[in-house]
Amino acid sequence: MTTTFTSEQQPQDFKKQVRLMKSALRAQIGDVEGLFDQVKRKIVSEIAAAREEEARNGSAWPQVSHADIAAGNISDATKDHILRRGCVVVKQNFSRDRALAWDQSMLNYLDNNDFDSVYKGPGDNFFGNLDASRPEIYPIYWSEAQMSARQDEAMAQTQSFLNRLWKFESGGTRWFEPDVSIIYPDRIRRRLPGITSKGLGAHTDSGALERWLLPAYQQVFSKIFSNQFDQYDPWDAAHRTEVNEYQSGTTTKCSVFRTFQGWTALSDMQPGQGLLHVVPVPEAMAYLLLRPLLQDVPEDELCGVAPGKVLPVSQQWHPELIDGLCSIPALEAGDSVWWHCDVIHSVAPVENQQGWGNVMYIPAAPLCEKNAAYAASVAQALATGASPGDFPQEDYEINWRDRFTPDALNACGRRSLGLAG
Repeated sequence: MTTTFTSEQQPQDFKKQVRLMKSALRAQIGDVEGLFDQVKRKIVSEIAAAREEEARNGSAWPQVSHADIAAGNISDATKDHILRRGCVVVKQNFSRDRALAWDQSMLNYLDNNDFDSVYKGPGDNFFGNLDASRPEIYPIYWSEAQMSARQDEAMAQTQSFLNRLWKFESGGTRWFEPDVSIIYPDRIRRRLPGITSKGLGAHTDSGALERWLLPAYQQVFSKIFSNQFDQYDPWDAAHRTEVNEYQSGTTTKCSVFRTFQGWTALSDMQPGQGLLHVVPVPEAMAYLLLRPLLQDVPEDELCGVAPGKVLPVSQQWHPELIDGLCSIPALEAGDSVWWHCDVIHSVAPVENQQGWGNVMYIPAAPLCEKNAAYAASVAQALATGASPGDFPQEDYEINWRDRFTPDALNACGRRSLGLAG
């Protein structure tokens, strides 16, 4: 294919490049309609199976306990279930009391530094092309609560377990080190009782336009783009650590490879209260990649994809996927929630929320060359209290009281930031 760009480039003529890309992919695939039908049958079948699990068990989400992870007691059948669904809830990754204490600590941190009076609102419009608005996410990164969770051994154990679900070695190349995850500081969500929230429309992260155009992604999805979908493995890490998203001005982007996106609950949560939903089929990325190549899509469009935005999933273009969104089960504070980096996800709307809906975002980002480079920049941001490089430089915490500082890093934290001697 000729429609390739370096990581520093953003296509200048988006519509022209889309037309060129579509032409090249159709020629490469051959029977696009037949391939899409094959993919759709697979995805619809898996969604139906997930719905049956939901009816039978109350949730399509696999659930494991952190205690079983730490003891190495996760069965092969359970691992296969996680691989099939692309998501998992880890019960009591931290104790409920500890998570609730972190939540109170976070509230004190915000109040003691007058966050409500200085907050200027969202620093980017990264989610602006989705059906609903972004949730209540605050650009806070360096609280003691967040850093304590990120560098805790219990978090490291969970991340290692998740990383090892992937095929991280192939062809003589070790794509990442599964037992060390870097600290990837992300924000917090605080949703108050009684609030009405529009939620967040269905989407995927880790690149939108990039998933069609970047050479590394073309390698990742080569089995799809060469009409060999039956050989595609969404858990093969080959070439994923070589992906570098396009620069997109001041908007949020991700400079690291995440095996799983995730968050840790700081409050108890009940179904129907604006919870996370996913399409629990990691192969559904093939549907998203092939859908724009069908004849009913305008030749210069990609089903809503726009430069510098997340990859949207909509009723108009992806009705089977929207119908497949499955809620997480009821959660306790201290549970952690994880989903494969390709998995479609959304946050449901809620009216008059009952109870809090607070989380801190912590993914699994295993050690590799690109992640190590970002970890070095994280260490610098931690030292000054600046916003991390992947996020708008709002820098609220530079002069804040009680901010976590490098001298409080433990051995796990230093290793995760490349500071271990």
